[in-house]
Amino acid sequence: MTDTTITPNSDTTPEPGSEPAKSHFAKAIDEAKAGAKALGQEAQDRAGTYREKAHDKGNDWANQARAKGDEAKVRATELANEGKASASKAISGLSKMVEDNAGLIDEKVGAKYGDYARTAAKSMQDAATKLDEKELAELGEDAREFVRKSPGLAVGMAAVAGFMVARLFKGSKD
Repeated sequence: MTDTTITPNSDTTPEPGSEPAKSHFAKAIDEAKAGAKALGQEAQDRAGTYREKAHDKGNDWANQARAKGDEAKVRATELANEGKASASKAISGLSKMVEDNAGLIDEKVGAKYGDYARTAAKSMQDAATKLDEKELAELGEDAREFVRKSPGLAVGMAAVAGFMVARLFKGSKD
């Protein structure tokens, strides 16, 4: 049997056979560094791909949201125009009803009050006609101008309207 124990050398010359081991170790370290670098590059590439996908998905969602917003604007405009037409029709109907009953008011209360009713009916009919003729943007501008000129009156009217709506939905406590 041969002796396999290693005895330390006192001189600095490398042991025979240690050069290939160092060479293998150096190659292994170089390969590990190259592998780590390749893994790092692959991770960056994948992260870039995921980042691009996320960015594209975000853009898709933003475009979809814009499209839905545009659809909502169109629908809101349609509903506002329908509401404007309904309000005009209701005012016109009320005007006609007041005009039709002006003669009865003449008989029951007096001609002076009948004239008031006819004047009110004409004013309501004029308001309904103006409402029909104006676009929504014009109505909005008119409302803003009214609030600028008479903020106190606008707040008072809003309070009265709110009170009336609350009374409508309140119901009776009996």
